Amino acid sequence: MKIFQQHIRLREHKRGFHLITSEIMDALPGISNLKAGLCQVFIQHTSASLTINEDADPTVRQDFEYFFNKIVPEKDRNYIHNYEGDDDMPAHLKTSLLGSSVLIPIHNGQLALGTWQGIYLCEHRNHGKRRNIMVTAWGE
Repeated sequence: MKIFQQHIRLREHKRGFHLITSEIMDALPGISNLKAGLCQVFIQHTSASLTINEDADPTVRQDFEYFFNKIVPEKDRNYIHNYEGDDDMPAHLKTSLLGSSVLIPIHNGQLALGTWQGIYLCEHRNHGKRRNIMVTAWGE
């Protein structure tokens, strides 16, 4: 079994849902040697998350932002954790809903994403910062 691991520091992104599939693939050229395996992408933050969804139509990402802002509103007076700003506690909640990692099969040296699938960075803070991603791939 072979294991590849790479730390990625993503550039700052504004609040919203951003495709990062190419950055992930560029970080691990070694997966081209794997016939079968798995790739885990993990974000090392509590106010941004990862998910996999449609990569063709950018309005999908806009609708994601609309939906999550609707179900997890800012400025809720019942939030106790608010000293980092009105967007901080909602960012933590959105991260918990979406998750901190995605797991993708590797098939014949490629990420086995579906035809319209891409990896999203979900930036939940109003003023996003550089985000740390750990990518680990293993297989044979």
